[in-house]
Formats: sequence, structure tokens, C-alpha cells
Amino acid sequence: MVDPRRLRFAAWLTTAVLAVVLVTGSPWLLAAQAVVFALGARGANPYARLYRPRGTSPRTAPVELEAAGPPRFAQLVGLVFAVAGLVLFALGATTGALIATAAALSAALLNAAFGLCLGCELYLLIKRMTHRHEGATA
Repeated sequence: MVDPRRLRFAAWLTTAVLAVVLVTGSPWLLAAQAVVFALGARGANPYARLYRPRGTSPRTAPVELEAAGPPRFAQLVGLVFAVAGLVLFALGATTGALIATAAALSAALLNAAFGLCLGCELYLLIKRMTHRHEGATA
């Protein structure tokens, strides 16, 4: 289980890093973000670990914790987009690399600003589809 506030904090930092990648066109910074995505997919997002709630009052406690599976899957999706961007940078397709980065940035911004995790929603959709399929064959 994970604290959703940590996830949104991490999404804000990811948004900032990916925005800088778009402005600078830096494949090195995108590579660093890819490492963060890889760590996040393993459940060890360094950005989320930086989050420290202020005080210990009930107001700062999370209303409810979330399952760790969907956010970890979302980090894996982010990793796929970051790696695609890196490959495109390496091939000299800068525009394609920036489009892949912009897609990851859009997802991170939606999560940070509105709490809408596209990767989490995709995870749940896949779970529902595979669960129905398994039930149909039983």
C-alpha cells in the first residue's frame, strides 16, 4: 500500500524534469528520468521517498492508502516512453523523442494536477479484461 500524496509529489517532480527535457532537448536528463521510472516500477521511486508530510495531525494523514500495483505499472509505462525517447534521440529523431517525452509529461501532469493516473487506469482496465477472459474460459 502506498500514500497517494507521495505519488502526487513524485508526479510533480517528474513533470518538472520532463518539462526541462522538452525545453533543453537533453537525452541525459531523460536517461536520468528513465532510471527513476525503473526504480519506481520496482516500488522504490526516489521522488516519492523525498516526500515528508508536515506534522502528524489527522489532517495530514492520508484518507486511505492505495494499492501499489497500479502506480508501479504506471511507472513501467513511463519507463517505456522514456526508453522510446532515448532510442529516438540515439537515432537522431529528435522530434519523435520529444513527442515521446511530451506524452510522458502529459500523463505525469494529469496525475500531479488532478490525481488522474493514466497508467493506473490502464492497469485496472487490463485487470478487468483479463479477469473477464479468465472467467469466460472457466
